[in-house]
Amino acid sequence: MSLTRNQAFYLQISIIASFLAGSSAPTPLYPIYQAAWGFSAIAVTLVFGIYAIAVLASLLFVGSLSDYTGRRPVLIVAALGQVVAMLVFATANGFAALVAARVIQGLATGGAAGAVGAGLLDIDRAKGTVANAIGPMLGTASGSLVSGLMVQFLPAPTVLVYLVLAVVFVAQAIGVAAMPETATPRPGALASLRPQFRLPPQAREAMLLAAPALIAAWALAGFYASLGPSLVRRLAGSTSIMLGGLALTVLAVAGAATAFLTLARSSRFVLGLGTSALIGGVAAMLLAVATSSAAIFFAGTAIAGAGFGAAFQGAIRTVMPLAASHERAGVLSILYVISYLAMGVPAVLGGVRAVHGGGLLGTASEFGLAVMILAALALAGSLAQTRFRNASVRSLNSSTLS
Repeated sequence: MSLTRNQAFYLQISIIASFLAGSSAPTPLYPIYQAAWGFSAIAVTLVFGIYAIAVLASLLFVGSLSDYTGRRPVLIVAALGQVVAMLVFATANGFAALVAARVIQGLATGGAAGAVGAGLLDIDRAKGTVANAIGPMLGTASGSLVSGLMVQFLPAPTVLVYLVLAVVFVAQAIGVAAMPETATPRPGALASLRPQFRLPPQAREAMLLAAPALIAAWALAGFYASLGPSLVRRLAGSTSIMLGGLALTVLAVAGAATAFLTLARSSRFVLGLGTSALIGGVAAMLLAVATSSAAIFFAGTAIAGAGFGAAFQGAIRTVMPLAASHERAGVLSILYVISYLAMGVPAVLGGVRAVHGGGLLGTASEFGLAVMILAALALAGSLAQTRFRNASVRSLNSSTLS
């Protein structure tokens, strides 16, 4: 049985969502691993950071491979790789096993990112752009929330969530095998494995505008996914595992909701909204840290999450429409490379800083200030470009009238 193009579209949305759900599923479990195996905040951020590095490596080497081999082969291998990662997680007995699982998971996620994103655009360019913006946030939100609930209320907290995800990935691999291929295979697959950035000339200005917003948004997401659970538990004075994972869920849910509600607005407006909300939300988070208020922290997280969603969607909608069909996987991979660098590197540095200098609360404040500065730079760039274009239009109209 072969899937219709519409069914293939929603299957690929489920893939991008479930892969990101798998990446956030360990977040509520970090305190359990820390207690069981006695490792520090640095180790937690290393486990998180190694995942980002593996994603980056995969994006660099195979990010555009599906433009040459077709989408299906890449997605099948990626889904089966996720199955292996989940089994390693489920049987992990120490720090080394967690690192191994995160490496496999990162390689699979990076391999799928360009293929599934481009596959969505192949089927429906408008809806695919939206799905690429919302899918990752829905996956991040559901993974952290479902994992937290399962850990809190069901047996075998470090096993069950991974086995459930493994079954999902097996089903998706079977589904991909039955879906129609949307990209025409062409020569050059081996050459495409050389790490390189191929950004079309027509997309370069848009990428320069989008990059600071991407970095600010994903650096914040990285902080919430690595040190967020410890920070929430400190502010709330609670040891609840579910509460620890709730901050990332709130961030991602607010992001997905905002991305959906702003679909009809221009990419420039959405990007400006995102950077503004990031500044306001992180400012509230800093106030919460200063006053030790969990309520203000979650309110700030919701505002910052709205900024995260709008900034990410605005960046994708600014850049991706400028890529031709044979360039889509490569351009989307560059967007993800920027995002995962921003998510992984600052998170690891934050863990080092938390242990060897600033402490958890001090590190959170420094991290927040850095995100606000980046968001402000992105907002300033967007406003400057808008003023320049408006001035150009007025000049052109004046010339025409005269």
